[in-house]
Formats: sequence, C-alpha cells, structure tokens
Amino acid sequence: MPVSASENAAPLEGLRVLTLAVNLPGPVAASRLAGLGARVTKVEPPAGDPLALACEPYYRGLLAGQEVVQLDLKADAGRVSLWELLEDTDLLLTSSRPRALERLGLDWESLHARLPRLSQVAIVGHPGAGGDLPGHDLTYQAGAGVLRPPQLPTVLVADLAGAERAVADGLALLLQAARTGRGGRREVALSEVAEAMAEPAGHGLTAPGGLLGGALPGYGIYPTRRGYVAVAALESHFWDALVMALGIGGSRGDLEAAFAARTAAEWEAWGAERGLPIAAIREPGDPTRSTDRSGDDGGTPCS
Repeated sequence: MPVSASENAAPLEGLRVLTLAVNLPGPVAASRLAGLGARVTKVEPPAGDPLALACEPYYRGLLAGQEVVQLDLKADAGRVSLWELLEDTDLLLTSSRPRALERLGLDWESLHARLPRLSQVAIVGHPGAGGDLPGHDLTYQAGAGVLRPPQLPTVLVADLAGAERAVADGLALLLQAARTGRGGRREVALSEVAEAMAEPAGHGLTAPGGLLGGALPGYGIYPTRRGYVAVAALESHFWDALVMALGIGGSRGDLEAAFAARTAAEWEAWGAERGLPIAAIREPGDPTRSTDRSGDDGGTPCS
C-alpha cells in the first residue's frame, strides 16, 4: 500500500477504498475516508443509491471526490468487473446482509482466499448470526431505549455513529495490513452502536433527573424572550462566573427569570463575550448556527 511521504499529503493518500454500501452509514464512512485522502470508488446498482431519491443534495455532498461506477452484480459481467476493481483495492466497505454477499460470491472466505491483502468493513444491522435480520436506525434506537415516543429522532444516531465506527475499524485494518501484509475483516453492527450511544442514559447520566438529565441548573435548556438557549456551565468556574454575571442566587427559577429578559441570540452573544458555554437553539440546517462551516449554508432541506 504505497503512501506518500510528503508531510503535506493527506494521511490516506495512495490508499484505495471500494464501497458497495448504499443508504447512509456506508456513504458517510466513504466520505470521511475520501476526506482523509483515500481514493474512493463507489459501486452502485443500476437503480442507484436510495439516498439519492431521499435527499439528492446530501447524496451529492457525500459523493464529493469519489468515482461512481454502476454495475449489475447479479450479472456475470458485473461481478467480473467488480473483481477487477477489487484487485487494486485496500479496503472494501459493504452494508448488505451476509446472505446477499454470499450469493454474490463476496463472503469473507471467498474474498480473503482470492485477495489476501484486501480488508473489509461489513456494516450490518445486528451482530453475528443476526446479521441477516432487517432493521434501520429507528429500530436500532428503539432497541437501545433512546426514543421518546411519539417523537421521531432528530439525529440518526446508529447510522452516523456507525459510520464513524466503520472508519475507525477500517483504519485499524489498514494499519494491520501494512504491518502484516494480510487483510482482515471487521463487523460494525448498528444495533450495537446504538446500544453504545445509549450507555450514558443506561448509567443514569442523561436519564431524566440524572446529572446531565435535569439535576443541575447549570446544565439545561431555558426559554428566553424569543427562542431557547442551551446552558452548559458544568465546571465550577463556569457556574460561578454565570451566576455572578447574572447577579442571581443560582436556583433553576433564578435562571428561568434571568433568561426570560433577552432573546436567545442576545444571550448567545452575551455568553461569548464572557467566555461562557451558552448557545441559542437552532433548527437543523440553520445558516446562522454558531459552528464555522466555512461558507456552507447547510444544504437544501429534503422532504
């Protein structure tokens, strides 16, 4: 796996990734790897990636810097072309059920026997023998106990955290292959990822009434004259500075009364001036959000 020695090179320059993964976790992982300098080729079925139908701008953004090839892997010619691409591949990303990969001759035993230097990250719904069980982010979050019915989740926790885990496992496999000359396989089960993300609640940290679930007045959401603010004055120096600047005693009622006097945007600016962790609560994609996106306006909403 030739890697550029230039200090200015992206860390994965010279490495080749091929992804068969559609929908969300795989494309997000592939985008991260491309951003780190890997040469990413995405193989899509003739019908394309369902994500393109669900949200074209998001799909296009995730494809930046990648080559897209359409192959019908149910046809002999498509499989032949895929194996030709895999000959020069360091890391393969998949998100199909194990049974489907086996039908295509892409099970790990076949891959490893033919291409021993190739590594694979297999994104699945459930671990081990449950890999063929159907599911999506919503059902994984349901199983992990992080949903609050009847609201649907704002963040696709299992999908996005699963993508990051796929990147981490992929990097570990690439390191192993560089050391040993042989590829390996890692399985990322999205249901397990959701359970890992739920651990703070399971331990009571973010559960209702927990330390980060409402017990501390300095860590909460408060209504303002217009909008809401999130306050995260956890450390004593933040908390002491906050109550001193507001001139209050520090009960939740004191904070509610104080924050009602100004708008959320005004409180955010007030906090920034004093080095306090206060943020106005925005809608997803709001171009005025506080994080620097280097001119990115958040993209076009999909509905």
